[in-house]
Parts: sequence; C-alpha cells; structure tokens
Amino acid sequence: MQDTFHGVIAFALLAFMLLLGSLLRSRVPWLRASLVPASIVGGVLGFVLLSLGLLPGYSPGDFTTLTFHFFTLSFMSLCLIGTRRHGGLQGGSIVRGGMWLTLAWSVSLGMQGVIGYVLVSVYDAVTGSNVSAWLGAIVTHGFTQGPGQALTFGNIWEDTYGVANAAQVGLIYASLGFLMAFVVGVPLARRYLNKGLNANQASRLDVSFRQGFFPAPEQGEDANSSAPSMGRMVSHPANLDSLAYHLGLLAVAYVITHLWLTFMQGVIGDAAPMGINLGVLFSHNLFFLHGLGVCVVMRKVIDQLGLGHRIDDETFKRITGTSVDFMVVGTLMSIQFSVLYALLTPVLLVAVAVTLATLLSCLFIGRMSGRLGPERALTSFGCCCGSTGTGLLLLRMMDADFSTSVPKELAFFNLAIIVVNFHLLMIFAPIVPSLSGGAYLAVFGGTAIVMLACLPLMRYWERRGAMTFKAVNADKAADRPNGYGVVANSSPNKGVVS
Repeated sequence: MQDTFHGVIAFALLAFMLLLGSLLRSRVPWLRASLVPASIVGGVLGFVLLSLGLLPGYSPGDFTTLTFHFFTLSFMSLCLIGTRRHGGLQGGSIVRGGMWLTLAWSVSLGMQGVIGYVLVSVYDAVTGSNVSAWLGAIVTHGFTQGPGQALTFGNIWEDTYGVANAAQVGLIYASLGFLMAFVVGVPLARRYLNKGLNANQASRLDVSFRQGFFPAPEQGEDANSSAPSMGRMVSHPANLDSLAYHLGLLAVAYVITHLWLTFMQGVIGDAAPMGINLGVLFSHNLFFLHGLGVCVVMRKVIDQLGLGHRIDDETFKRITGTSVDFMVVGTLMSIQFSVLYALLTPVLLVAVAVTLATLLSCLFIGRMSGRLGPERALTSFGCCCGSTGTGLLLLRMMDADFSTSVPKELAFFNLAIIVVNFHLLMIFAPIVPSLSGGAYLAVFGGTAIVMLACLPLMRYWERRGAMTFKAVNADKAADRPNGYGVVANSSPNKGVVS
C-alpha cells in the first residue's frame, strides 16, 4: 500500500502549504497589509522548499497534474450554480458582460505573444544570446491561457519543432503570471474597495478581510453569528452528508465529460480537414471546456425537472473557491528552478512588459464596459495573467459571495473565447514554430488590432443595454406602492421599452 501514497501525499502537501500560507498571512504584518491570498504565500513557500530539496521524494512535476484537475473542477462546479439573481447586482446581460471579458482576453492573447516574441528577439540582438524567440512568444499561453495550455503547446513545440524547454518556460510564465496578477491586482482591488467602487458592498476592507480569518464570537453569542454560512444542508446527514452529495453531482459531470471525449476521439480519429487536427478539439487537454458544457446542461435539466431545491449554490461556490486555492498553490510549486535561473533575465523582461501592457488594456476596456467595470477590469487582468482561475480569485476580493453577474460572465467567456479565437487556438498555436517571424506577428498582432477595432461596437451595445436596464428598473420602481399603499404609476403603457 505504501506505493499508493505518493499522489495522496502530494495533495496533502498542497493542503499543508495552504494552511501555512493562511497562518503566515494572518501573523506577518506586511503580508496582512498586502492582502496577498494564502494560496500565493503557500505556493511561494512550497516552491522554495522544493527548490532547496526540503521535500524529499517530490519534484515540481508531481504537482502539475493536480493543478490541471483543480482548474477543471473550479469551473465545472461554478457552472452547476443556478442563475438566481441576488439583490439586483447581476449587472445586466451575462452575454454582453461575457463579451467584454472575451474582448479583453482576445486583445491580450495576440498582444502578449507579439511583445514576447519582439522582446526576446531584441534581447538576442543586444546581448548576442541565442534564446529562441518562441520562448518569448509562449508567454501568451502561460499568461493569458494558464498552466494547462502552456504545458500543452509547450510540449508540442518541444516534441515536434525542437524548441528546447518550451513546456517548462511556459509553466514559468504561468507561475509568474499568477505572481504578477496578485502583485498588481491586489493593490488595484484594494483601491477599488477603499473607494467603494465594487457593486457588491458585502465585500469590504474590514478586520476579517485583512486578518484572513473571522473573529471569535463574543461571550454568549452564537458561534456562527460572526461569520457567513457555508451553505445549507440538502441531504439529511443520516442518509448522506450534503457535501458528499454535491461532490457526487460534480463526479457525475466529470464521468460524463470523460465518456464524451473518449467517444468523440474514436469518431474523429486522425481527421484533419484543411490541416486542422480535430483531435485537439476533443483531447483531454480541453477537458475543462467540454466539462463546462456538460455542467450547464446538467443544471438546466435539473431545474427543468423541478429539482433545483436539491442543489445548494453556496456549497458549489465553496467547492469552486477551494479548487482555485489548490490550483494556485499547485502551479507555483510546479516551477523548475534550474530552467528559471538559466533564462531569468529574458523571462523577467518579458513578464514585466507583458504585465504592464495587459494592465493598461484591461483598465481601458473595463472602464468602457459599464456599471461593473471595476469588477471586469480586475477579473480580466487576472484572467490574462495566469488563468481564468486567477481572475476568479481576484474577483472574490470584490465580490466575496459571487453575487454579481461577473462569475457567470466568466462561464460564458470560457466558451466565447474559443469561438472568437478559434483560428489562433486551434490552427496557429500548435504550429507556431513553423511560421516565419513576419507571419507570426501578422496573425497574432492582427488579431489584437481587430479586437481593438470592435471596441466602438461593444460600447454602442453597452449603452443600449444600459438604457434598457434603467428603463425597466424605473418602471419596476414606479409599480411599487408608495408610502400610502398606492401604486405610483398606473399608466396603461407602463413597461413598454422602445
């Protein structure tokens, strides 16, 4: 049985680092003041321990697979949450909001690749080094797409085109992206919170937020009164624990997704119409994307059958949040120090330049996106600096209970980015090293320019949506009884929006 414990202990180490990170965050004054999440603190600590050989028997590769699956679980569980509105904070159309996030991400995907390629080329010319420019270009798959895609495309570039260390450099970029997201994103979130710009006013910089833990209840006070509830029990504990019940639903979605992909791989085979390898679309590397679709359908079916009361949304939110925490600490512990040290200067140069450009573009697009602009700017910046999970973790600072529409916009966004960027993700990304430098810049840079050109159209759509939103809300307000119990608006034309 001893041989079976290696993977279990790897998971236990992730949990242990999260625990240590949370304790350090609450005890060390400068960490507490910085508001850095425990997953970042624990991940950095785990990376240091692995690099120093203080976790014997374990290497960064032991945590890569766990990271991939926690990323997948975080969004599958999010899509099993219902669509019930919370206090009017939904913010309008989820599709429209999701398209703003998609636009920001698509600009970033093309822009980051161009910046990385150009900077490494310039670095080689100035220093006389021989670093492959493709090790700069892969930054966009590490930052904008995250560790899973960085590993996927990095392995293809290594095995097929001989780009040495592409997978590991991609993973390093993904890890640096997480760090950059929080080094820049946390102060940005704090600024928004201090100014009260977040729509969900339940998220605020109180003592619990800064400490990282809720205070102990006062004497005679109920133990649960000082902290929000984790959710409600759905199944009777004498029958099945409610958390186990919800994990079971998630497990059903996981199995269905696996069977679907296995079936489609048999149907597709080696088909490659117009040179496009359709097998990539149905590979397990894109498990999370197909899992999103399965979970959306599952939730629709459950609601249509009138069984929505058998699901507690708060429980799934906690599963999502837990998965994000494990994903972040696992990604940081997956870095190989030797590769990072050998390419430290060009990698840091690219990472800093990409972070600055991404921040400016996300702030600009977020400002144009309407009433949830701060949430979308922060979320899109997180998504473009590591993975969608990073954006979700930053969003959690401004929307602690996920009561705005932005989490749902993220679910839509994960599907929309595949459609909008199909040509990059499914056609060009796997064969990038076979392109000339000019062709690469034209394809990726051209995509970023086209996306930026769509901003006026998106702005017009947003204004139209805002006008409709205000008109409908004004009409609802007019229908409410006034202080004397009389309906304020009795016009027969009420509710009509032109």
